[in-house]
Amino acid sequence: MDKIVECVPNFSEGRDSKVIKAIFDAATSIKSVKVFELEYNADHNRMLFTIIGEPERVLASVFEAIKTATGLIDMNIQKGEHPRIGATDVVPFVPVSGVSMEECVKLSEDLAKRVAEELGIPVFMYEQSAKNPDFRNLADVRVGEFEGFKEKMKKPDFGPGQIHPTAGAIVIGARKYLVAFNVNLDTSDIEIAKDIAGKIREKNGGLPGVKALGFNVNKKAQVSMNLVDFEKTNFDEAYRAVENEAKARGVGIESSEIYGMIPLDAVVRAIKTTFKADTFKSDQILEKKIYE
Repeated sequence: MDKIVECVPNFSEGRDSKVIKAIFDAATSIKSVKVFELEYNADHNRMLFTIIGEPERVLASVFEAIKTATGLIDMNIQKGEHPRIGATDVVPFVPVSGVSMEECVKLSEDLAKRVAEELGIPVFMYEQSAKNPDFRNLADVRVGEFEGFKEKMKKPDFGPGQIHPTAGAIVIGARKYLVAFNVNLDTSDIEIAKDIAGKIREKNGGLPGVKALGFNVNKKAQVSMNLVDFEKTNFDEAYRAVENEAKARGVGIESSEIYGMIPLDAVVRAIKTTFKADTFKSDQILEKKIYE
């Protein structure tokens, strides 16, 4: 079985089309990897895409993207809704096929060392790669954001003890599949989105495996969620939770979106729970049988 990993790098640029294209093209310059599902948003001022392939080729691809972002993004002038500490903000590796989580941890460390040594960027390891238990949760690493790190940066796991003057710092690690899911409310009142996010996030006693924030996107209030374990809370369950909280506040839902790629099992699980289709299985999806 081929060793396949997924990498979903996030960069602090969602407005300049030339910079977005340059970073994406840098990743595609490494042959024998697939780079796809480019997503970006001007309000968040953030972009991401997915890289799939053999571990070492994926590492080479994401490094080229990081190097390009380092040269093109100046965090001193970057502003946006989304929390961030660097031009390349976070780089997670996810085991897909024939690769263990331990191998992804090693891959993340190899990338971290290269970023630190060749680009001079301080690196913090998170999730399964965390060396400091205080850094396991991404939100805890990013406290203070780029501006706070300029004043006083925490001790990184790799690289210099001071922030890179323009590229900031970077978070790298290995984790399970993550479903990025946003629900847009039919109100511009961002405090309602923040209130709902605070109610449903696991940290505050809400849904297990759910991280949530409230943002203003396209002049609408958005509940932005990272579902870090879809087997505990899937996107359909998160949607219903937001819907119920919104109704309780006299607000409706305008739309929702899955941001980036999700595993097939998450779709199957959503069908089972939404329609009580207990016997439904992935083999019933025609394209899966055609292309397997």
